[in-house]
Amino acid sequence: MKLSSRIQQVSASVTIAITAKAKQMQADGVDVVSFGAGEPDFDTPTFIKDAAAASLAAGDTKYVPKQAQALKKAIADKLAAENNISVKPSQVLVTMGGKHAIYAAFQALLDPGDKVLIPAPYWVSYPEQVKLAGGEPVVLPTSPKSDFKITPQQILDAAGDAKVLVLNSPSNPTGVMYSPAELQALAEAVLQTDLIVLADEIYEKLVYGTESFVSFASLDEKLPERTLTLNGLSKTFAMTGWRLGWAAGPQELISAMARLLSHETTNPVSFAQAGALAAYTDPQAADVIESMRQEFASRGKHMAERLRALPNVTCIEPTGAFYCFPDISANYGRTLGGVEVTNSMSFASAALEAAKVAIVPGVAFGEDRCIRLSFATSMEQIDKGLDRLAELLK
Repeated sequence: MKLSSRIQQVSASVTIAITAKAKQMQADGVDVVSFGAGEPDFDTPTFIKDAAAASLAAGDTKYVPKQAQALKKAIADKLAAENNISVKPSQVLVTMGGKHAIYAAFQALLDPGDKVLIPAPYWVSYPEQVKLAGGEPVVLPTSPKSDFKITPQQILDAAGDAKVLVLNSPSNPTGVMYSPAELQALAEAVLQTDLIVLADEIYEKLVYGTESFVSFASLDEKLPERTLTLNGLSKTFAMTGWRLGWAAGPQELISAMARLLSHETTNPVSFAQAGALAAYTDPQAADVIESMRQEFASRGKHMAERLRALPNVTCIEPTGAFYCFPDISANYGRTLGGVEVTNSMSFASAALEAAKVAIVPGVAFGEDRCIRLSFATSMEQIDKGLDRLAELLK
């Protein structure tokens, strides 16, 4: 069978593969500690599940659910109240997860050969989705010395013939967030170019430290027409399996994405949207979110401290999301658990095979010196896994 050249150049998601392998080992009776999945270990809040169950019981099972317009309005109201972004409900598109929103955006924006600026380390799906749209990913490198953040000058230097800039803050995989001042400087650089910005803000509620979260589109009156804000319910409300994301931005782009979805999925799951409406309108939501945020903050600080105590490991303390992204490259050239470690992939193999700890190699995110560990798991599991890594590295 002759597959398309388009699909042949796309790699499978490493994060999904690592998590699937860890789960299979666990199913086979192997005691694996998994730091792989970017998935909250909390259950979806009860009030959200109850709203979806009531919708299902009421027969809300049609292509376009009763809640569709109400949900778009609730998202527009949320953006106005919390993000200082003004959009009409018609400028909001609800999708089958945040990943789907990003895919639709690239399909609507890119012609073959269009360049997309992607800061590295990056979420694994950005460059692959650009390729699927016929575009060309252009990586903007960073380093631990810059806290894995790009500079305004990098944007100006690379913007020449590029069309889109992807900006993810707080970041997967690095766990860092741009400060308001840093974002303002990036915004001023963007306004000197013709770039369209995809602002992936799905971790906006998971912020730690002294800096506040700020939406990119809110930083200048000219940015809303140049920015597509991307978000979803997976991380904030522990709703990964519900597959609900959304995009908000210029009407022309949202309408184009909606036309694409009319031939793909028609509409997200009907009764799931009822749960999403409750998430954005029920007064219980704020306390639930804050409770999860505080727990993640404690875990992230603890994991970073323990990682920094490991031999030949350095780690920036996370200021957002639920990931640590330590530099383990000082261990390259060693034999760990019978595995000769030369890069992040072989380090991850040694961790899984010898220590029974599942981590994601940094090469999947464009940074081969590092590995990603998710602290979306219990403190007990964090200590258990890091005890094993400490023994491996000793």
